[in-house]
Amino acid sequence: MAPDRTTGHGEKLTRAHDKAIAALLTAARLEDAARACGISKSTLCRWLQEPAFQEAFRLARRQVLEAAVSRLQAVAGAAVETLARNLTCRKAAIEVQAARAVLEHATRSVEFFELEDRVRALERMLGDEAGEGR
Repeated sequence: MAPDRTTGHGEKLTRAHDKAIAALLTAARLEDAARACGISKSTLCRWLQEPAFQEAFRLARRQVLEAAVSRLQAVAGAAVETLARNLTCRKAAIEVQAARAVLEHATRSVEFFELEDRVRALERMLGDEAGEGR
């Protein structure tokens, strides 16, 4: 068996824990994940209550999500080209759908960037306040 690896909290996760996390990422149900890694559902539920396991699972889910976002970003240009092309395809229903999608995503993007600016401003304010308390 491979040596245990230590998480950020000093607690150790075993190879069985790693296998369970991988199963949780791919299985539709807890029962399926438990079966895939050869443990009982109750054991898996108990592990899901452990802070070190929760943290490792959270990090693994984030890595999966970041990989998916990277894939989306890679094809975003082609998606925008498709929408742009369909704005003038001479089929009214498709043109309207494309226009709605473009406007919806443009609006969301503006909202996202505004929210990002507000968060940065709050972080600066908090940082300034922390500096004043010294």
